[in-house]
Amino acid sequence: MAVLVAYASKHGSTRGVAEAIGAVLQESGRQADVLPLSAGPDPAGYEAVVLGSAIYYGSWLDDAYAFCERHRAALAQRPLWLFSVGPLGTEVEDKAEQPHDIDELRQELRPRDHRVFFGALDREGLGFKERMVVKAVRAPEGDFRDWDEIRAWATGIAGQLG
Repeated sequence: MAVLVAYASKHGSTRGVAEAIGAVLQESGRQADVLPLSAGPDPAGYEAVVLGSAIYYGSWLDDAYAFCERHRAALAQRPLWLFSVGPLGTEVEDKAEQPHDIDELRQELRPRDHRVFFGALDREGLGFKERMVVKAVRAPEGDFRDWDEIRAWATGIAGQLG
């Protein structure tokens, strides 16, 4: 059976992380389906799940929460890893763990791990409201994803799957 790498991404940064994770799993000999949550994947048909979401305003995207709620039983019955993409820059200034409700997700889903990766920001793809928020918080523009860290984490998942 395959591994589902499912994600909720608003502007593509999280999609890129999910694709990198899927590629590492495939290179390790696993079949990995990398699918957006908007495609409606069913985790019941997979032996393991890697689930991720972009973080906005300290929380996962609504699609990710809805997926967890809808598939809670299936997610709890198989190996599960969670990842979040969102902080910008090279250092986390807000020491509070994100998403803010990660403890609740851990209690409900019992993932083997949760990892937060730095994201990317391209102001050109933002709407007016998002540009105003980015300006107000002085968010740095650029791609801050650490591909070596992402690949190393995915390699660890592949090793745990055997």
